[in-house]
Amino acid sequence: MKSIKKSQITNDWILVDAKDQILGRLATQIAISLMGKNKPEYVSYLDAGDNVVVINASHIVVTGKKATDKLYYRHTGYPGGLRTTNFKTLLAKKPESVITKAVKGMLPKTKMGAMQIKKLHVFAGPEHKFKSRFETK
Repeated sequence: MKSIKKSQITNDWILVDAKDQILGRLATQIAISLMGKNKPEYVSYLDAGDNVVVINASHIVVTGKKATDKLYYRHTGYPGGLRTTNFKTLLAKKPESVITKAVKGMLPKTKMGAMQIKKLHVFAGPEHKFKSRFETK
């Protein structure tokens, strides 16, 4: 088996519409594309993943009672500074962060994972700034 070189890797651009998609299932597909596991030339030590643009993040859905029961935690840095927000509130305020947090949890917790999450671009509405990447040639 031949190993692949960094120069042989091609990073494509993928446009994903999150309208009426289930959060966990969509995040899994995005994470696989960011890592490059959907390509035959995947190797764990090179960043072979694609750039992913997600639109309509504000229209993502969750199953069951997760809209009110799923909690997101953050800490202010001060004693007693643990703050919690449920899914419904976070989706109303920052719909981009809901998808970003779900995908980030599925990526490796290494320098490679930090590089891969930078290739994820999430937008709340249908408009995005990468239109030139998706125009037909």
